[in-house]
Amino acid sequence: MINFALFSALSAFYFTMFITPGPNNAMLTTSGMKFGFIKTLPHLIGIPLGHIFQIALVCFGFANLFLIYPQIQVYMKILCFLYLLYLSWKMIGSFSLDKKDSGRPLKFYEASLFQFINPKAWSIAIAVASGFFPTEENIFIGISFVTITAAIICFPSISLWALFGSGLRAFINNEKIKKMTEYFLALLLVLTGLFILIKQSLIFIPPSTISLVKCISQKKAH
Repeated sequence: MINFALFSALSAFYFTMFITPGPNNAMLTTSGMKFGFIKTLPHLIGIPLGHIFQIALVCFGFANLFLIYPQIQVYMKILCFLYLLYLSWKMIGSFSLDKKDSGRPLKFYEASLFQFINPKAWSIAIAVASGFFPTEENIFIGISFVTITAAIICFPSISLWALFGSGLRAFINNEKIKKMTEYFLALLLVLTGLFILIKQSLIFIPPSTISLVKCISQKKAH
């Protein structure tokens, strides 16, 4: 049943997961520093949208794919690592506050699609579906509850990282500092990718997910 206690617990979980370091926040810090907060807004909007679709899919039973085909997790981690490696490579030599060829921030649909190869994002979705989904409610009401709450908590949480990166722009006032910043941000992206790649299992599927999917399927049947 949806109540204040469930909303508070879900909000606390979302806040903890969204504000802690991960691929999204590493990329937002980089984007905020390179392009500023305003130009990073499409990126910021795209992340919650991606989470909404992801959580809805898991609540509808999509998480079963990870149980049937566990190798999908491996492919996602590799794709995520390669993408972050590509971004780190683009970072070297491209940091400039003046040049027009210094790249561009992610568009909102690109940020949304990135969530589907982001293991941390899948972990959040599966944890929400298995631990916070109000099974007593209608399936659509339950999904609306967990997805709207995600959007409300996600945007301000991740915005702090973009604001942090944007705030650091004031200290980048000469070529030497720019070059050091390039390598620092590139290293941050590589380390984030390596953590994802070597982590044994970033997508933990609790046993309760199976029973949850059955419960949701029964509700859909009625």
